[in-house]
Amino acid sequence: MNAYADPVFDACLKEALALSAEWVPRWLAALGNALQQKEAAAVGASEQRSAAQARATLVSYQPRITEHFLTALSESMGSAASSEGDLDPVSGKAPARRLDTLSLDDLELMDHQQVQHTVELARIQQVVKMAVEEELVLLDARLSAARGLTVVSSKANPLNPEAIIGALIRALSKLHIDAEVRVQWLHIGALPLGQELRRFYRQLVDLLDRWGVQPAGYKVVQTPVGKPTDRGATRAREDSLPVDALTAKSELLTLDHLHQLLVGNVARGANDATDPAQALEANGMVRSLAMEVVTLMLRRITDDHRLLAPVRDMLLRLKPVLLALASSDPRFFADRSNPARRLLDVLTERALAFKSEHDTGFQAYVQQLRKIEQDLQVPAGQLPQRIGDVLARLVRTDPVTQAPARGLAMQTLVKVEQRNLLAERVASEIQARNDFARAPGVVRRFLTGPWAQVVAQARIRAQAVNSLSPGDAPALRYMDVLPDLLWSSQHELASLNRPRLVKVIPGLLRTLREGLESIDYPRAQADSFFQALMELQEPAYKPRRDDEEDMRGLDLSDTWVHPAEARDSGFMDDLEIESQPGFQDTEPMDPEWLRQRQTETTAKPRPLAVGTWVDLRDGGEDLRCQLTWASPHGTMFLFNAANGRSISLTLRGLERLREMGRLTVVADHGLVDDALNEVTRQAFLNSGRF
Repeated sequence: MNAYADPVFDACLKEALALSAEWVPRWLAALGNALQQKEAAAVGASEQRSAAQARATLVSYQPRITEHFLTALSESMGSAASSEGDLDPVSGKAPARRLDTLSLDDLELMDHQQVQHTVELARIQQVVKMAVEEELVLLDARLSAARGLTVVSSKANPLNPEAIIGALIRALSKLHIDAEVRVQWLHIGALPLGQELRRFYRQLVDLLDRWGVQPAGYKVVQTPVGKPTDRGATRAREDSLPVDALTAKSELLTLDHLHQLLVGNVARGANDATDPAQALEANGMVRSLAMEVVTLMLRRITDDHRLLAPVRDMLLRLKPVLLALASSDPRFFADRSNPARRLLDVLTERALAFKSEHDTGFQAYVQQLRKIEQDLQVPAGQLPQRIGDVLARLVRTDPVTQAPARGLAMQTLVKVEQRNLLAERVASEIQARNDFARAPGVVRRFLTGPWAQVVAQARIRAQAVNSLSPGDAPALRYMDVLPDLLWSSQHELASLNRPRLVKVIPGLLRTLREGLESIDYPRAQADSFFQALMELQEPAYKPRRDDEEDMRGLDLSDTWVHPAEARDSGFMDDLEIESQPGFQDTEPMDPEWLRQRQTETTAKPRPLAVGTWVDLRDGGEDLRCQLTWASPHGTMFLFNAANGRSISLTLRGLERLREMGRLTVVADHGLVDDALNEVTRQAFLNSGRF
């Protein structure tokens, strides 16, 4: 078990493991009794044999179940911050995501057996959660406080029901037993497991109370009224259940029903039915399910305050159109290439470009939405063609992806990446020289930085222009000066041959200036290097500043961009990003904020995917931008704003902006995807209630 920074939290987990050694055997005994009762009450011989087999297997494997379960619990407690998910109760393999955050794509890839076992697990979790609801609230509050938090977070509790059930499934997956037996144990053992966990949680609450741990408080989140200005309002409750609109009573939508709708089983059943009445009933079932999915999806989208109110209102008015489509094409929302689904994606994605109704271009976008709404007021039979026409017009007029400067910026950044990758190889060639390591630091820094860029640029030009003979090629001349430069910068060697020094300096300086001018290297930084080089070459050399100071004076970004390239691509220089403001009056740092910041910085943020919307602060300007392109090697990134402005960043600059809080993610995937995943989650929760 890992050692935690807070000794109280660590001690609580150790005590929890000791208590688990008591309640796990009790739970297994209760499970055995329940199986015996089921066997006695069985109606048919088959049911009786099944219960008897499950009970006999339990008796045989009970010691190993106890051992594996306690080991899995220990591992779960020792990796409280782990993202490891539950395992499938049959295969024992980890799914792509936690089952209570199942996505629509995950569900579509499942087979019928996997869906059934997922439904079964949903019911188990529901039974256990209902049994421990009150005690879990109390334990969450105390464990959050034990971890130094003032606000309750369920993530601070590594003993939550999902973690316990996940540990149980991992333990059972190590046993070579029949899958049906394992499912029976989980199903029949759910109620006694919930009872044991309720007692277990109460013991831990009492223990923490005796230790003087005061419970953390719950954050009060007000429902936004009127026009929301905080884009994070919908994310304020990380641990909450789906939005209220999705928790309304749902008569039809379960995980099994949603899966059948996705894979077309319901529709095939309707087509294959020989009885007209059965076919009519099946067709009605298809339409009802599809309309329920569309209704829930729209509620989720229109509750998302990342979209401005006029956009949400307009999308809500599209409900009759989408319901008509769901009636004729029940799977349109799951098919990303379907024009209606693409239209929803484009509308919601483009709406993310605006932070305020006062943003430039927003009123024009609202007018465009109204025109779309009018265009779609046609009979249901004409909707597919009309939607296709509207979608084509939208794509042609996208101000972000169709910005005139975007093509030039992409071409420019490809060249920048090509040159910088080649410069890295050139720098490696230079560093491999035998005389490189003995040179002063300022020279080494220059050669592996600006001069590597010079040579790389010359080699690229040489490939494009084949008329130059090898002897005249600048790339060769720029490498040929290395022996003289490295030798002349070492005053111990240069002072032994003053005639050679006098002879090589003019040509050396001329070649260096020519090379730096070829990449438009800043004159001030070039002069700083030449001044330092002249000091090194003085026969009566006396160091007036050390190498480290010289190297700081020549600091430059890893990626060199010509001024013209910077203009064409809207490049934000890494050095400008890393510059820090002067000292200001400060206040004592909040310890809770410091702990949270340290936790956030230990995990590297996920790389941004093309299509991600971000808020980017450039000086005094706040921009809503979309990542529209990433270079082939992932070193350059191009962002575009709704006003047509382009901004490019290196990978280092992008990571630095995120660390400084000047670049925050608004949406890293489509809002329609989010909504459909919430629908799937609701279906999962519904499955646990049936």
